[in-house]
Parts: sequence; structure tokens; C-alpha cells
Amino acid sequence: MFCRRPRTVSHLHQIFARSYARALYSTGSSFVSEPPRKLKKNSDKKPWVTDINELKRKSRLEKQERKVVSESTLKPPENGLLVKELIPTAHNVLAARTQLLSCVSRVSEIIPIYVCSVCREVHVGDPPHKIKTCSVRGRIKEHAWERGGMDNILPVVESFHLYDRLGRAVSHNERLQVDRIPALVELCIQAGVENPEYPTRRRDFPIYRVAGKMIDFEKRFPKNDFWGQSINASGFWEMKKRSTEDQELLILPYNDLKGFAEQGMKAYENLHNGVEKIMKKYAVQTCGYCSEVQVGPKGHRVRQCQAFKHQMRGGQHGWQEATIDDLFPPVYVWHVRNKKDSFLVDALKRYYGKLPALVELFAQAGATVGEDYRAMMREDVVVPGLDEDKFVA
Repeated sequence: MFCRRPRTVSHLHQIFARSYARALYSTGSSFVSEPPRKLKKNSDKKPWVTDINELKRKSRLEKQERKVVSESTLKPPENGLLVKELIPTAHNVLAARTQLLSCVSRVSEIIPIYVCSVCREVHVGDPPHKIKTCSVRGRIKEHAWERGGMDNILPVVESFHLYDRLGRAVSHNERLQVDRIPALVELCIQAGVENPEYPTRRRDFPIYRVAGKMIDFEKRFPKNDFWGQSINASGFWEMKKRSTEDQELLILPYNDLKGFAEQGMKAYENLHNGVEKIMKKYAVQTCGYCSEVQVGPKGHRVRQCQAFKHQMRGGQHGWQEATIDDLFPPVYVWHVRNKKDSFLVDALKRYYGKLPALVELFAQAGATVGEDYRAMMREDVVVPGLDEDKFVA
């Protein structure tokens, strides 16, 4: 039996030294939160959302249920019906997405966005930093900056559009026949938003599961489904008309940059919170090795994965449960505290904080940053001068 380690004076001194080293040059008591780590090696796999032992336990239970011929009761949305409480949330998410795109487009006209032409790292604000974090070609060096745009701070993750979310998966031969739309839009469509351009099947009666098999008592194509009846064709050279709801969201003076930033920050929070609520009910799958995402209870069968050891899998994706960062990936950038002294150097990078690029863009435009990002900004850490850095332990 192991005895408890005594709390000696030297042991307490070591604990105090470690705590003091973390709080050195700090004027507050908040803990410093770091962005999620990147997959450095090609063999690294995304962490599981649900523990692997829990997944094995569920798999064993499902295997036992298939042996017994009995009916299993399914709840929405597993039985094909909609979760009525989440239909307004899905509409709010789409409205927040439209509002966020408009605000980012307006603010980015004033505050420049830079992107490295080698490693594609992003910096918000002028001038770009001189921190040596470009290590694509094996050597850590400064970035080769060029002007970027909205696509660099707000990447779009696409997913195959499913007419029947409980139907069979998209095969490899159908990869060019099925439309790919933004994953956020596909998630909202499956959650109850009606889009005439992307029709989806709505069931009136639930699906039953007997002995592990799904039984649908409705017809495959009900009579109330008319494909293409209310679809507005928009050609390549035609501009889609913006709805009146989208126009009402943008009633702001064009020169009110802070107003756009505040409105964009609020839309970003509403979008983030709404997607989290929907993903608790509606399943989203992601590849554990690459950035591919499929909205639905199961992933597709398109063989296009080019990540670690894809030859062993025949190009198939390694599907697992997705998180909101897979569906709406944040791009982290270095945080600029003072606009007057916005030049970031490599020697003092350990004192700088980071923020999602959207939050940093709106913060530089005058928006108020929420308390959730205070620790990541590291505002409580005093940045010393270049001549004072050598005296800091």
C-alpha cells in the first residue's frame, strides 16, 4: 500500500514556484486559455467526442437488440420526424449567418486582412506581425504576407445535400450528381427550414425499428412531394434577389463601423449558440483524419480521403461524431491590444494572446468582446519592452 506523500516545506516551495511562474507579469487571477491544438503529424487523429469505451458498449447493446425480434421506440429526429422546438432555432441560425456575412463584408473593407502565401496563416489589422511561425518548408521563418479576404477568416465547410436524411448514404458514383451546399445550411434544412432550391423529405408518420432494421410505412415518394415545383431557377449570370427579411437586418448607416461590428458580434454568438442546440439532437459526422463533414446520422461513401494511410482504407473516410468546430471552424489569429502600437514582434510572442479571427475583426472595429474570450486575449499579462524581456524569468 502506497503511503501519502508528505507536504514538506521544499515540496510546497516547488508548488508555489510553478504557480508563480504561470502568474509572472500577470495583474489578474484569470487562467490563460489556449486555442485547441492542431494536428501536427499526419498520423494524428481527431479526439473522440464520446469515449471509445462508451461507443463499444452501445455497439454491443445494438448487437443484442438485433438478435431479439422486438420493436424499439424511436424519438425525433431518429424516427424521421422533426423536433418542433428546434424549428425556430434553425431559422434564427440562417438569419444570423446572413447577418454575419454582411457585417464581415462591411468591416473587412476598413480593417485589412492578411494571409500568408506559404502556410495560409491569417492576421487581422495593419501592419501584419513579424512572428516567425511559418514552418511549412521545414524552417521556421517570417511569413510572406498578401491581402486576404472574407474567405480566409470565415471558411465554408460543405456537405452533400440529402433528400432523405434517413435514406442510404451517397455512393462514390453519385458524388457528381448530388449537390454540395454549406454544412450550416444543410443542418438547418434537416432541422426544419424549407428551401425550394433544395427539397427534402418530410414524414407525417414515424419510422419504426424492429430487430435492428428500420421500417418505413410511408411510400418512398409521397403524393404531397412535388420535385421542382417551386424552384426558382437562377442562372450563372443572374443575381439572386435578397429577401425582405435580409434587408431588414441591415438597417444601419454605411459609415457606422462600430454598429456593424456590434451587430456582427451578436450574430456570431447567436449562430454559435444555435448550432450547438441543433447539434445536440441532429447528428453530424466528420472524418477523423481530414476536414470532410457530412450532416446526417451517417457519413457518405465517397472515396476521396487523402489523409494518413488512406490507401489502407481505399480512400474511405474514418467517420466519427463531429463538433461545432468541425462544422464552423474558427481561425485563430494573434490579438492586437493597442491600435497605436499594433506591431507584434517574435521576441515577445509568449506575452501575446489569440482570438478567433471574426472576434478579432469586430474587436478592432470597436465591438465589446465577451467574457468567454477574456482569458484567451491575455489582457492581464503585461507585455514588457524589448530591453526588459531579458530580465523576465
